[in-house]
Formats: sequence, structure tokens, C-alpha cells
Amino acid sequence: MKIAIGSDEHTHLTDVVVAEVQKRGHDVALYGPLTGQKEYWPQVARQVAEAVVSGQADEGILFCWTGTGVSLAANKVPGIRAALCDDAETARCARLWNNANILCLSIRRTSEVEALEILERWFGTAYQPNEVDNSCMMQVEAIEAAYST
Repeated sequence: MKIAIGSDEHTHLTDVVVAEVQKRGHDVALYGPLTGQKEYWPQVARQVAEAVVSGQADEGILFCWTGTGVSLAANKVPGIRAALCDDAETARCARLWNNANILCLSIRRTSEVEALEILERWFGTAYQPNEVDNSCMMQVEAIEAAYST
């Protein structure tokens, strides 16, 4: 799988996550300061989200200080389901019930150990189509469509 990874800061945590994703056999495309470019979180989130929606990447991972900003910005791109995950169980549920396609992490609050646990659940869980969750996803798509021009 190809994973787009972006951050508004290059940190030890971003290096750990990139290395772990590569260790799991995924191809990685880096964005923002992870490539040496100075960019703020809205632009980095947009680039990663557009890579996922366009099919240049299968999924994405985004970082900012709290994780909230990149989550908000990425979710503005139609077709993105970015989930801010502070723990492994939230990552599992975001995949299982919400078919999340971008994982958002807080640089400030996520330890290396937590990040590895989150990645384990993220990559180890797939959306399980079912009547209730399919209906909910269709409702989310309808909201998105109502505000798209």
C-alpha cells in the first residue's frame, strides 16, 4: 500500500512513524517539513488528503501539534474521512465503523509507544460493511454532497 505522510513539523515521533510504516512494507510519500519544505498544517493536510482522494496514495497519516488542525483541514476534501486518534482503540473503531482513510496524530500528546500501538490497530483493522455503518457512511456522504458546489 502507498501511504502519504505529512506534518507541519519534523520530529522524532514523525521519524518513528515513517520508519514503522516502511518496516510494515508500505511505500511512503512524504509531505511538508518531512521533505524539508516549510509549510503550515492546512497546506500539508490538503496535499495528503488530495493524494488519497486522487488515488496517488491509498491512505494517509497526518501530524500537527494537537492533531486537530490537520484533521479539520483534511476533512474539507470531499471523500476524506480523517480521524484524530489518541489511542489504539479509537484507531480500531475509526477503521471498523467509519472507514477512516487518514489517521491524524498529535505530536504533543502521542508517545512513541502509543504511536506504535495506534499503527498496529490502524493497519490491523478494516471496515466491515454492515447495514448500520453503511447507512451512516451514506448519510455522511449526503451531508458532504449537500455542501459541495
